[in-house]
Amino acid sequence: MLKIVPLIIVLWIAAVLGDTVNYHIGKKIGTSIPEDSWFGKIINREKMEKAEAFFNKHGGKTIFIARFMPFIRTFAPFVAGASRMNYRYFLNYNVLGATVWVLLCTLAGYFFGNIPIVKDNFSIVVLGIIFVSVIPMFVSFFQAKFRKKKEN
Repeated sequence: MLKIVPLIIVLWIAAVLGDTVNYHIGKKIGTSIPEDSWFGKIINREKMEKAEAFFNKHGGKTIFIARFMPFIRTFAPFVAGASRMNYRYFLNYNVLGATVWVLLCTLAGYFFGNIPIVKDNFSIVVLGIIFVSVIPMFVSFFQAKFRKKKEN
């Protein structure tokens, strides 16, 4: 059986370092991506300027909340680095987000994982977790879509 405290420490270090490395990769190569590459078409100068304005306004919240959103968590630190978000500001929210995320996920798994109904229906629980974690992404998408329709 795993000891929970060493596991939490290792996962926390991995979470902080993972986003930190992703931030620095974004800062180093984010603005030097060739515009004619497939990635350059996704992340171009216009989008980076919008991202920079967004991170100046909502950067901390984004880094914190992105932790809890699959797919988004992969790109948020990279875009934060590429858009030149202040590193100290990024690091504060990276540490805070990693702490809450690791404690919440690890302790929830530790305590709820031994409940018989969870043990017996683990695949359904995993699917439920995936479903719930992508809801914010869809809500944001549809809000933006309806906002755009209203403006037109």
